Amino acid sequence: MRSSAPLVAIAWLGLLAAGALQAQPAASPAPSDGKPPPSWQQGRSAAQEKSPLHPFAPILTGRPASELPVDKLKVPPGFKVDVWADGVPEARSLALGDKGTVFASNRNLTDVYAITDRGGKREVKKVLSGLKSPNGIVFSKGTLYVAERHRITRYDGIEDRLDNPPEAKVVVDNLDPTNQPGHFWKYLAMGPDNKLYFNIGAPGNIVMPSYMQATVMRVDPRTGTLETVASGVRNSVGMDFHPKTKELWFTNHARDWVDDDTPADTLHRVSRKGMHFGYPFCHQGDFTDPEFGGNRSCAEFDKPAAKLGSHIAPLGMRFYTGGMFPADYRDNIFIAMHGSWNRTTKQGYNVMRVQVDGKGGVKMTPFLEGFLQDAKADPPMWGRPVDVLQMRDGSLLVSDDYNGVIYRISYAK
Repeated sequence: MRSSAPLVAIAWLGLLAAGALQAQPAASPAPSDGKPPPSWQQGRSAAQEKSPLHPFAPILTGRPASELPVDKLKVPPGFKVDVWADGVPEARSLALGDKGTVFASNRNLTDVYAITDRGGKREVKKVLSGLKSPNGIVFSKGTLYVAERHRITRYDGIEDRLDNPPEAKVVVDNLDPTNQPGHFWKYLAMGPDNKLYFNIGAPGNIVMPSYMQATVMRVDPRTGTLETVASGVRNSVGMDFHPKTKELWFTNHARDWVDDDTPADTLHRVSRKGMHFGYPFCHQGDFTDPEFGGNRSCAEFDKPAAKLGSHIAPLGMRFYTGGMFPADYRDNIFIAMHGSWNRTTKQGYNVMRVQVDGKGGVKMTPFLEGFLQDAKADPPMWGRPVDVLQMRDGSLLVSDDYNGVIYRISYAK
């Protein structure tokens, strides 16, 4: 396998250009050159100033499947995992069109891709470009919706016009009026009420957000009317609706730079509009923030449905409603764990199966593993799951932004 060092260097330049590592005021002391640290360092204590921990950049040019140790991937007995498509740079969110087209977004680039089967051969095509961090996508009733950092747009009838996409129609604009330096990328989901649900993350690791930040919001695509669904949500990059109760569930990232094991990232259930899940005062439902929580109590905030583990970065999640997998998988949640960086011994880098009982209790078991190579190496992994998508035949797609690859998990009795 050829060295990826030049590609990683390109990736870091891409991250900086896209603004994912822009500077912002920090609680920790500024470097000697007088410039504030990058946003991922915000919130470090003086004792953590020389910490070697850092985020891992994706290989923005991607890698061909032939270079990847796919044979190391593990799934439960009866399941099989294959590469479904490569050549999808920084593949992030996935959406399925009415005619079988799979759309894939990215966060640090500017494009949206379409993957189709033509003559028995899978084809990857760039269909939208020049966008601003188009991380969030969802397809509904012939329309592709795209959430950029500052707006949500719609592309009507795009599946019939992949070679000549329609012009964007704005659903809602001005979602990033301050050009926030952190957590500006958005996830997008269509609710059972035909409204678009999305996140607006906190503008830094641990800061006081504005009234629109650290929220889950929804917008009516017909009118552009915005509503706040939940507050105190540091950064959600995955959400879906329970097939039976129709309640919104979402993943959430807790703050960095406390320690290796606290606080935990979380899974949440929205049982009523207006719930507040604690950020920046309280994390994981019972951990008071050392900077902002001094005069607040975790008892005043809503609790998460589950603690998922520390610094594992839960991203895309979907309830499984297909018929291919065994019956006990139905209505389970699959969560893509992007994997930790703010932890001495890394964890995550997998897809977890979450079973939810009738009382809201959850049980987690590993479903797709094998991306993590050495938990103390830099980097520790060869791939990073981002989103999951159920196909019409009941198989499951998993995107990997580190390599620009999409995997398919199937089951045979």
